[in-house]
Formats: sequence, structure tokens, C-alpha cells
Amino acid sequence: MSAVRLASSGRAAVARKPAISSPDLSGLLDTIVQGDCVAALESLPEKSVDVIFADPPYNLQLDGDLHRPDQSKVDAVDDHWDQFESFQAYDAFTRAWLLAARRVLKPSGTIWVIGSYHNIFRVGASLQDLGFWILNDVIWRKTNPMPNFRGRRFQNAHETMIWASRDQNAKGYTFNYEALKAANDDLQMRSDWLFPICNGGERLKDDNGDKVHPTQKPEALLARVLMSSTKPGDVVLDPFFGSGTTGAVAKRLGRHFIGIERERAYIDAATARIDAVEPADLSTLKLVTSKRAEPRVAFVTLLDGGLLQPGTSLTDSKRRWTVTVQADGSLHHAGEQASIHRMGAKVQGLDACNGWTFWHYEQEGALQPIDVLRQQVRKSMAAAGA
Repeated sequence: MSAVRLASSGRAAVARKPAISSPDLSGLLDTIVQGDCVAALESLPEKSVDVIFADPPYNLQLDGDLHRPDQSKVDAVDDHWDQFESFQAYDAFTRAWLLAARRVLKPSGTIWVIGSYHNIFRVGASLQDLGFWILNDVIWRKTNPMPNFRGRRFQNAHETMIWASRDQNAKGYTFNYEALKAANDDLQMRSDWLFPICNGGERLKDDNGDKVHPTQKPEALLARVLMSSTKPGDVVLDPFFGSGTTGAVAKRLGRHFIGIERERAYIDAATARIDAVEPADLSTLKLVTSKRAEPRVAFVTLLDGGLLQPGTSLTDSKRRWTVTVQADGSLHHAGEQASIHRMGAKVQGLDACNGWTFWHYEQEGALQPIDVLRQQVRKSMAAAGA
């Protein structure tokens, strides 16, 4: 089936988003591609997307209608796109789209796949067989799950997401650890996430008041996914676009999206939904980063930039030890020379020391850690685009 691109025509579809560096995707950004997911994936440039979020058919294997105790019919997922003749057919479908997805994923990219107990273990095995490297399984625990009406099993109150890199040796993939920790009251973000299922005003309904899509995911879930593993301006691909949750959240958070969907009704609903989204101001999308993520600055850079001069005296915060800055960027004390870190450790009798926070210089009668000068250098580097 040939793929037809349908651009999201809303006024703000790409407004205020950072420019994308890859010209190969310039005509595809923030669009929905209509067609079979494998064929559409094969039409995309190789190694071109940063993150994939996939919500594939779950192959629920429903056998007849499901009824509540009062005999009313449950609005279950019985659509044709969720039906496969056998497990073998489902596995073949899974391998085909995962192979196509792996081709378009950047070497530093990652993939998220969500599923239930019906399919997620089969998908996980295929991911590993094809060379993906599983980073985490994340449990979406639902605050308002559907009851188990027959009373023959536990209430199914969660779904599982697998997060994986392109291969075992992948480096440089995005994980916004510090931002997630800051959002979680300075505690590490756990792999069990509590969100309600999609309902209320967020749930898309047709003119008859029926659900547009039976498995629409909550925007809060996608926001957590994108905030954890993407940066503003990244390209997020969703090969099972459905009602467009990925696109709506990506647009709001300053990310680009590419959606693939074969059902016209879903495309129309997703397009209208995304057109109505107002992107967040870029100033609100800056991520909290760790010190390790900041550019490295050598101590001698402070001398090169004139922020310190050879012969300057440095001391610790309690003025117990005083050292002299040498022209080569080392520190001199008691007849010995060493780096800011080794000299800090030596005078204290320790094995290690962070010299940036240990050593201070005097400014207008007050002591300031030399790290203040390092931050000035980093700001200058950022302003120069370094």
C-alpha cells in the first residue's frame, strides 16, 4: 500500500519548535502518514528518528462478547486490526514492524513498546531476538482499571512498557535523570507509574458519544515517556498513531512527531485533536541537567580567560590552607605542585577531593568557590554555541 502524507494543518503545528537538523525529514515532520505501518516505515530515511513510541495491537484473543453481571455488554476491543489468526501470525507481524522500526531509529535512539499480558512478553522476546537492548520495563498502574466481571481472575490493573536501546552497545541515548528526579521531590523516578486510564474530557468521542478509539492512552503517560527520554526538537515516531496522543503531547512539549496510521477515521480525529494543541513556550521546556552533563572546563581555562592570574592565592572556606596558582594551572603548597583536586586531597589527607568546590578565591572581602568562575566560562561557551 502506498503511503500518503497528511500534514497536520493547524496554525501552531510547528510553531516555536527548534529547527531540526536532518533535511531528510523536512517534509515529514509533524505529519501523519496513511498506510500500513511496515510499508510506511520502509519509506522513511534510515537512522532518522530519535525515539519510537509504539502501541501495537494487543491480540486480545477475545472469544465472543463480554458482559457485565447485569448482562450489559462491555465495550471491549474487538476491532479487526486487533485480530490475528494465530500466535505465529502475530509474532511474524511483530518481527516485521520491529525490524522496520529498528532501521529508522538513530544509533543513539530508543524505543518504547506498550502492551498487556496478552502480547508484551512475545514482543519482548522479539525485541531481544532482533538485537534491541532492554533498559527498563515500566509498569503503568491504573488508578481506575476495568473490573474483572466474571470473577475468575485478578483484576487486570496495569500495562507494561518496555524501553530499549537500538543495541547493547548503544551510547548517548537520552535519559533525563535529573529532570525526573526533580519532578519526583528529589527522589529517583521509579519504574511503576500511577495514572488513570483516559477518560473525561480527554477521551475523544464521535457524534454519537461513542469512543473514537478503544485504547486511547492518557496524555500524562505519554508526557512522562517524552520528558524522560527526549529533548526539545527531537523527532518522535509512532507507527500505530491511533487517536494521536503521541502527536498531541509531542507538539505541546516542543518535540516533532511522525505518525503512521491506516484508518482514515483515526487520522481525521487525530488531525483535529493536534491542530487544537497550543505548544508550550520554549522557555518552560528547559530540562534540569546534572553537573556531569555540563561541558568540561579545565582549571587552566580560568587563567587563559583572565579570570585568575598566576600568583593568585586560593584557600579553603575556613582559611586553613593557602595555595598559589601557577602559570601551568597547577597549585603550589609547601614545596609541591599538583592539580586543584590532588592538592585539595593532599592538604586534607584524603584520597580524593573536588577542587572546584574546595578552593576559594577572595572577592571584595568575601570568599567564593572557584566553581563560580567555571560557571562563568560555561555560560560564555553556551552563548557562543560551543
